[in-house]
Amino acid sequence: MNAKTHANLFAALRAGFPADLDRIAVETDTGLCYSWRDLDRASAMIANLLKALDLEEGARIAVQVEKSVEAMILYLATLRAGYVFLPLNTAYRSAEMSYFIGNAEPAVVVCSSANAPWLAPIATAAGTPHVFTLDGDRTGTLLEVASRCSDRHEIAHKNDDDLAAIIYTSGTTGRSKGAMLTHRNLLSNAEVLKDYWGWRSEAEGGDVLIHALPIFHVHGLFVAIHGALLNGSRMIWLDRFDPKRVVDRLPEASVFMGVPTLYGRMLAEPGLTRKACANMRLFISGSAPLLIETFNEWRERTGHTILERYGMSETAMLTSNPYNPVQGERRGGTVGFPLPGVQLRVRSDAGEDCTTDEIGHIEVDGPNVFAGYWRMPEKTKEEFTADGYFRTGDVGKIDGLGYVTIVGRSKDLIISGGYNVYPAEIEGYINEMAGVAESAIVGVPHADFGEVGVAIVIAKAGATLDAEAILVELKAKLANFKIPKRCFVVAELPRNAMGKVQKALLREQHQALFANP
Repeated sequence: MNAKTHANLFAALRAGFPADLDRIAVETDTGLCYSWRDLDRASAMIANLLKALDLEEGARIAVQVEKSVEAMILYLATLRAGYVFLPLNTAYRSAEMSYFIGNAEPAVVVCSSANAPWLAPIATAAGTPHVFTLDGDRTGTLLEVASRCSDRHEIAHKNDDDLAAIIYTSGTTGRSKGAMLTHRNLLSNAEVLKDYWGWRSEAEGGDVLIHALPIFHVHGLFVAIHGALLNGSRMIWLDRFDPKRVVDRLPEASVFMGVPTLYGRMLAEPGLTRKACANMRLFISGSAPLLIETFNEWRERTGHTILERYGMSETAMLTSNPYNPVQGERRGGTVGFPLPGVQLRVRSDAGEDCTTDEIGHIEVDGPNVFAGYWRMPEKTKEEFTADGYFRTGDVGKIDGLGYVTIVGRSKDLIISGGYNVYPAEIEGYINEMAGVAESAIVGVPHADFGEVGVAIVIAKAGATLDAEAILVELKAKLANFKIPKRCFVVAELPRNAMGKVQKALLREQHQALFANP
């Protein structure tokens, strides 16, 4: 072992546990409570289970299960045992899972009992030696086997540049890329956010987090969970977001993290009042742009100003509006300042630094920036500049006070309800359908989801296509959040002189499709 020992992220999270391990760490919306001792013991037992499998160094543990406290404990156990956690969206279906498992070659796959009949054969065919089940009601073979393991476990020693997790993020080519995140990437970001967002210690009254996000992506898994655990803060755990349930629990909490869609739905709740939010310290929004209307209405209704921040699967959090008023105001429509330790620059197409308020390509560097794409060295090289900055693919500007504003994204990306949707992937599936000559997916504004996809399809000569049938066929193959909300069969697609489809024109044509009447 070289350099630093106990750089294991779990060691830092465990050090954040309070001295009294019998205090409540997590309370579910059904009233079930887990103490800090429960988290420690249960993660030790699952870590011992993994260790008993005699896995190779750096083995991947792929997990596609419903949200539960046990699923979080599995994540902690994977870190604790020194393996690499690979969370997968619960909406993914067979075609997607075949790719992820084939590409990552996990040593262990953990899935729900309901999905095991079709997922286990995929894992077995890909050479995965171990498949376990884990369900949201605290059942499954994983827990059955772990119950026979010791509840004492010595945390695996890891170097800070060892992999802790792989997060798959699709590219505009349609081929998913595995962003490799190290223990240093995740811990450095968690420590910065703990300080920057003013997490309160027990002596200061402590914080309580309402956790209503999924735990298969960066926002819910890393930003929210790491923040609470590192600070020794209790979590109110909701298995899925329900606006009324969240609003009802606000008086008991002090921190809430959500995507813009969640804030919009909470604003529709009559119970969302200043009185309900009186105990709240901080509302954080991310994963998609927050409409200025939502920003303003939230402040008027609750008396709180939402803190918007910016991050990526490849980098965790990059920027944040300030928590402390001394650092500046929280400005709607911006994502604040680069976080401490993050170097962020905006560059022109020619590779020159942009001037104040000049729009350009956002590039970043820092200890939080990922180690590269899994088994894609050429793609990794392509996405970094000669001096080591990561090209985010986002377009933005920095004003005279240092506030960063995102004004666009890689041209095809759609962010729908906080999830990234890449048109090229969906177009590939549509283009394979009988009678389809070509397709184009564009994102259009939507009041609830921020953006949604619209499919425009042209038929082969002599073929007849049914728009609704295309969507039905897609639903059998892809996650629901990727399915376009509407489909149109047209005679031709607009093209430029080079024959390239002009998606900007298509967006213009359909931008009012979901406008409020």
